[in-house]
Amino acid sequence: MEQQTKIRCKNNNKSLNISIGSTLSEIFSLLGLEMEYGPVSAKVNNKVEGMHYRVYKQKDIEFLDLHSASGLRAYTRTLFFILCKAAHELWADCKVVIDIPVSNGYYVDLQLGRHVTPDDVTLLRERMQQLIDAKLPIHRYEATTAETIEMFTQMGSLSKVKLLQNSGRLYSTYYDLDGYKDYYYGTLLTNTSELHLFGLEYYYDGVLLRIPSRTDPSKLGPFVRQDKMFEIFKEHHRWQDLLGLRTVGDLNEAIDKGYTSQLIQMSEALQEKKIAQIADEIAHRKGIKLVLIAGPSSSGKTTTCKRLSVQLAVNGLKPVGISLDDYFLDREKTPRDEHGDYDFEHLHALNIPLLNEQMNALFRGEEVELPRYNFQKGRAERSGKKLRLQGNEILVVEGIHALNPELTGDIPNEQIFRIYASALTTILLDSHNYVPTTDNRLLRRIIRDYKYRGVSAQESIRRWPSVRKGENRWIFPYQENADAMFNTAMLFELAVIKRQAEPLLEQVYENCDEHAEAYRLLKFLRYIKPIQEDQIPPTSLLREFLGGSSFEY
Repeated sequence: MEQQTKIRCKNNNKSLNISIGSTLSEIFSLLGLEMEYGPVSAKVNNKVEGMHYRVYKQKDIEFLDLHSASGLRAYTRTLFFILCKAAHELWADCKVVIDIPVSNGYYVDLQLGRHVTPDDVTLLRERMQQLIDAKLPIHRYEATTAETIEMFTQMGSLSKVKLLQNSGRLYSTYYDLDGYKDYYYGTLLTNTSELHLFGLEYYYDGVLLRIPSRTDPSKLGPFVRQDKMFEIFKEHHRWQDLLGLRTVGDLNEAIDKGYTSQLIQMSEALQEKKIAQIADEIAHRKGIKLVLIAGPSSSGKTTTCKRLSVQLAVNGLKPVGISLDDYFLDREKTPRDEHGDYDFEHLHALNIPLLNEQMNALFRGEEVELPRYNFQKGRAERSGKKLRLQGNEILVVEGIHALNPELTGDIPNEQIFRIYASALTTILLDSHNYVPTTDNRLLRRIIRDYKYRGVSAQESIRRWPSVRKGENRWIFPYQENADAMFNTAMLFELAVIKRQAEPLLEQVYENCDEHAEAYRLLKFLRYIKPIQEDQIPPTSLLREFLGGSSFEY
């Protein structure tokens, strides 16, 4: 008699007896569930697994579609696999680097030994579609890490070799598509036919791979020009080339060889030089009276503001900080979200008319009394703090809405300098596995929230989708309005924050939904060798999260 075990499906709250060794795909077909854009992966005991995964004992299972972050990641990785396979077939000596998340897609550096042309992109797009239409199975294999390294060595995939050499694992997985083999650190789909939509366009000197929108997977994410964002990534790649660090494997190798101090010193110096250049530009622009700094959560806006203020002072200016938080409206006047709750991230939670009135009065040389917001009472109060700008004083304001033109609609543009600060992670795991910039910020937030706000990693992860929703509405649409962009991420950063992040992530237990994200982040961090944080200077932007900063917050 066939041996069976029981699974519990969280999608329909039903239990089902299944044959031991059944794949998730087989289990889904037995449940009678309907998913228009799935399933693409599943949470098995709150760990995300691909539909290849086989079940041998009792499990809780939740199937995921493209509306989930995990599902969209699996779909996107599979598109990367198809793209790499198609490029390999078309140009045998081609190297593909999945490089920059930009314009609601991914910039792909297609290294053909010559300039990429629009005709090349057309050929690549057509071959990808042919592979999808062929309904080819995607096989997942497990082998000893030594065997996997040997395989990729023979293929010439040296970035994967470097990564796997430091994984610390006895066994590694890889995927095969019609004889083409590749490695991805997350799940893939089981068949090319499951890819219903993608876009591929000529973009700068390479290719832009576009993916479905998570909110409406029947459509591609809207194409948004992000020229300034793209250039800041390119600038950091030039720095990385100077240091010889493009991948995590390169970073691990540098740590092993004892180059940590030089790497930290060079990275910190490059970042300080960029801040100094921005301060120089502000000082040389006549008539600038207001510096606005915006950026998403855990982007390091506060330290950026403090370090910029130092550099402005070096240029003979006297920065005066003003907090947007003091311009909140009385609580009962605050807009509400779709659930009826106060939406404190809404632009119109701020008293915009008062802000503009006071800024213009200050610029005319008048004295104003700054407001003070009592968060306990939810009321704006008189502060008694009066301000009149002197000749060399300049206002510096940071906040999530700082780049939104509506915030300062009554202030002449020529008096404003706007800065966008974010942790744009430019180091790759390997040439086909990029590191999401949101992961870097989430890790920073987990450490900071625990250290300074007493918030657990589980709670930080639970809140993260809401934080991201606010960023997508109020920050990212305006980032190209910036006069300057500043990347707060450090090349060595993940190796430092790893030590503080791992113990916190390990406290997110298997019986909670947030375990899947904690497990994914832990799995990712284990590829990276650690660096002792005592090597980080007290002025480093990372100290905002790690502690030990010489700045007062």
